[in-house]
Amino acid sequence: MLKILGRTSSINVRKVLWACDELGIAFEREEWGEGFRSPQEAAFKKLNPNAMIPVIQDQDFVLWESNTIIRYLANAGEGSWLYPLNPRERARVDQWIDWQATELNTAWRYAFMSLVRHSPAHRDPRLLAAACKGWTYTMGILNQQLESTGAYVAGSAFSLADIPIGLSVNRWYETPLEHADLPAVRAYYERLTQRKGYATWGRNGTP
Repeated sequence: MLKILGRTSSINVRKVLWACDELGIAFEREEWGEGFRSPQEAAFKKLNPNAMIPVIQDQDFVLWESNTIIRYLANAGEGSWLYPLNPRERARVDQWIDWQATELNTAWRYAFMSLVRHSPAHRDPRLLAAACKGWTYTMGILNQQLESTGAYVAGSAFSLADIPIGLSVNRWYETPLEHADLPAVRAYYERLTQRKGYATWGRNGTP
């Protein structure tokens, strides 16, 4: 059985858990990360030298990096309905997965660490204001894309890209800041909530 190492409060672990739910993959999970066993332990660092969660063990195969993991699960689990085989369709999905990891994740980092994690290193009001502005701008890009597709981030059908993007949208709404009026993002949020996996691992009160 697939083993997932990581705590459920981690957005990156929840990507993997939601992907398993969509693909019908059974798994067992071990608690690692803040509040649990430390990824700095030698046993964990043998699996991931970066000492970061999540890590999966699929029999003798070990993999880390959450976006790589969900791609692997879709490929291994007959998930072409989530991760298309057509090169152009797949590239569109990959584009938005990578955008979440680079642009969107970068945009929210300071604001999230300040407003949710209450990090002492993220208390500068000018930097916080700039971060909130940047996060709002980036979410506006997502809103434009969703207006264009009318449904999901990579097109008319739910895809693997909606897992990292959907969890990011939940983080946006669960972070206590002034939220711009983004009707397409709000409609997307409600649309995703109809999926069991998102209700379980996404919109569950955890930023």
